Formats: sequence, structure tokens, C-alpha cells
Amino acid sequence: MVPQSVEMTPIQWPFEWLIGWRYTRAGRAARRNRFISFISSVSMLGIALGVAALIIVLSVMNGFQKEVRDRMIGVLSHIEVLAYTSPSLNDMAALEQPLKQHPQVVAFAPFVLSQVLMAQGEDMRGALVRGIDPQREGGVTDAVAQMQPEILAQLTPDSFSVVLGTELARQLGVKPGEQVTLIAPGGQVTPVGVVPRLKQLNVVGLLDTGHFEYDASLVLLHISDAQRIFRLEGPTGLRVKLKDPQQAREVAAALAPQLGADVMVRDWTRANRTWFAAVQIEKRMMFIILTLIVAVAAFNLVSTLVMTVTDKRADIAILRTLGASPASIMGIFVVQGALVGVIGTLSGLLLGLLVAFNIGSIVPAIEQALGASFLPRDVYLISRMPSDPQWADIGPVVIIALVLALAATLYPSWRASRIDPAEALRHE
Repeated sequence: MVPQSVEMTPIQWPFEWLIGWRYTRAGRAARRNRFISFISSVSMLGIALGVAALIIVLSVMNGFQKEVRDRMIGVLSHIEVLAYTSPSLNDMAALEQPLKQHPQVVAFAPFVLSQVLMAQGEDMRGALVRGIDPQREGGVTDAVAQMQPEILAQLTPDSFSVVLGTELARQLGVKPGEQVTLIAPGGQVTPVGVVPRLKQLNVVGLLDTGHFEYDASLVLLHISDAQRIFRLEGPTGLRVKLKDPQQAREVAAALAPQLGADVMVRDWTRANRTWFAAVQIEKRMMFIILTLIVAVAAFNLVSTLVMTVTDKRADIAILRTLGASPASIMGIFVVQGALVGVIGTLSGLLLGLLVAFNIGSIVPAIEQALGASFLPRDVYLISRMPSDPQWADIGPVVIIALVLALAATLYPSWRASRIDPAEALRHE
């Protein structure tokens, strides 16, 4: 009898996933594969820690930015309408009408703003005087709204009473009930020359905004007293509060044509754009630096897969003789590396979110255990570690980690698909 030829049938079922998963988890059983399994576990752990570190650091940076922003907005205006072509605003009715009609505007209040020198004895400090209407200022400034009503009640016309920032009062060495001297710009012309204009002011309270820059420079007094001191006929601007401070730039752009060319409309983001630009650059650089940690862990998969391919040469040759295509062989090791990347990324995601959402409890526990304070209130003005996880940051972290892990599998997998079955089985 003539033997019939046997036709090899290519493997049709999705064995790439099954074998790739088996190589990922079964290496621990074989003694010779324990080292490979250890390297694979280290790669997985490295990806997890890198992703978790990225999520935690970005969340803490977002938290600090939010804390500082909220404290800034508590003192600053969402939008300021300032006199541009004259020392003060003249036609207040024409300016207030567009503000009343805009749906985003919650409240607005007039103010007078000027730089002065504050003196007490031999101590002298530069300060920023803000003349306010105590009845309306609380509607536009959170820091004023939180002040004690009895302090605001003492800011009356012709009383020349002031509220000092806590740090400015400390530098001048004054307390409520004492007096300070205001030295106004633009002196008086007398027969003996120009004499500075001085005014004795009564300190009736202190303002703690939680922001050092304003606590060290801000002085509040009644708007009518400020107009008399600086010889103005009206307020120098309007402070505007919005429903959504994040829409300040768009609202300012919409209000500017309606208010006319005689005024300047400025939103709070432009007033502090240098600080916010610095924070964004710092956040971007931290993202790049920590992404390199994820990249190092991901490319450890290259060595893991190279060792796996070397160890599985006989298995690859047998699969090729059974009908597996080079693409299928490549798919096996892509699946193995991708599984390590996916498991590591998801583990890092869960760990990062767990720490980010509970960092307010974790940090105090660490401080208590070590007997140290990571955030002294006299330095950072906050006593807790802020955290604000945002999916806009977390999403790119997860995607980059997965892409890097997948990219690291391509070359070793391609090399596995190029193995010659006859050469691989020659020494078996």
C-alpha cells in the first residue's frame, strides 16, 4: 500500500491568547523559569509603582493649585473694571447697567485702589490700600464676607478706621486699637517745598486671607475715606463676582465692548498669569520626569520577553510545525507582554486612586509615626495635604503606560516569529 499523504491543518482557534496567558502565569511552576517569572513580576511592579506615583503627584499638585487659587479668588475679583483714561470712574450708571444684565454676574461693588507707605514708629512698609463699601464688598470678596460683622461695622465714613493684613500688622508691630500712619503718594506743595501727605488711621481689625502676599500688603478702609485721602471724585474701579470663576476670561471679553473704551476690563487669570503659567510648566515637567519611570519599567519587558523567547525556542518550533503562522507566534508574546503591562497599569491606577483620595488620612498617620510635620502651617498656610485627582490627568497616564508596554513587546515578539523550526529543534 502506498501511504496517503498527511495534510497539516493550520491551527484555527485563538490559541495566541491561551498560550500567552499560560506563559504569563505558569512560569512560576517550572524551576528553570523562576528567574524569568521574577523579572516579569519586577516589570509589572515597576509599571504599577510608576503609574501610581504619576497619579499621586499630579493629584497633589492639582490640590495645591486649587488651594492657592481658591485663596486668591477669596481676595481678588473675578473681574475688575478699572478706570483707564481718567483717575476715577465717572458715569457709574452706564457701567452698572451691562453688569446687571449679564447672566453670569452675581454681584459687583465699587472700590478705590492705591499704593501707599504704612508707618509705625521707625517701621515702614509698602502697602496696597483698598477703599471698600462694607455693605457691598462682602458680596464680591469671600475674605471680607467671612470677617466678623462688628469689625466691618467700624468701617464708617469719616472714621478713618482700617483693617490690616495679619502679616502687615505683625511687621509694623501694631494691634487692633492702635494707630498707624498712612503716607500717601503725591505730596502737598507748601512754601518750604513738597511735604508728604500723612494721615493717622485707627486699626480696628486684622484680615487673614491665608495668602502671604495679600496678608503682608492689604489695607482696607471705607471707600469715602479713601477718596478723601487720595483726592478722587469717585471709585477707581468695580469688583465683579461671577457664578463660575472659570468663565471669567470669556465674560470679561464679552463685557469689554459694552463698557466702552474708557475702562479696562481684567479677569483674575490675567492678573496672576505668571504664577499660573509657572505652575503649569512645573506640572508638565513633573509629568515628563515621572513618565520616564514608567518607560523604564515598561522596557524591562524587553529583557523579560527576550529570555522567554530563548527558553521557548523548542515550543515555538513545535507550534510552527503544527501549522502556526509567524504572525500567530508573534501574537503569543505580544499577548504575554501586553498582559504584564495591563495588569501593572490597572494595579497602579487602583493604588494611585486609593492613595490620592485618602491622602488626607495617610499623611497625618505618617507624620504621627515619624514625629514630623510635612506641612508647617506657618510656612505653607495649610495644615493638610491637598489632593484633587482629575481624569484629564489620569487618562493620559493610563494610555501612555499601556502604549509603552505594548511598544516594548514588539521587537522580542518579532524575533520569536523569525525562529527557524529546523534550527530550533536540531539540538533538542
